[in-house]
Amino acid sequence: QVQLVESGGGLVQAGGSLRLSCAASGRTSSNYVMGWFRQAPGKDREFVAAIRWSGGMTYYSDSVKGRFTISRDIAKNTVYLQMNSLKPEDTAVYYCAARNSVVIVTTAADFGSWGQGTQVTVSS
Repeated sequence: QVQLVESGGGLVQAGGSLRLSCAASGRTSSNYVMGWFRQAPGKDREFVAAIRWSGGMTYYSDSVKGRFTISRDIAKNTVYLQMNSLKPEDTAVYYCAARNSVVIVTTAADFGSWGQGTQVTVSS
């Protein structure tokens, strides 16, 4: 079972950028999909992006496509979410998650490991 710790959240003005990091530790394998989800107050947890650990295939929600980039550093066992052109509606707690599969899915229930979340607040 993998443990995940997010970092990099903060307060930024609309149009700005942030990069989130998710460090994985504990038992790991190459057969993982890593995902980013977000949850705003009063809203359901929402899929943002996912990456297949082996090979690096990515998939994005339409709401962030072209603005966000998910990537991973295999040597550091870390996944990143580069967020550009941030909008106030991007404000949420962002969670990274891991799924023990090579298949990318977008439902939170299919991800078995979760980080503690990091707050992203976009003003204006």
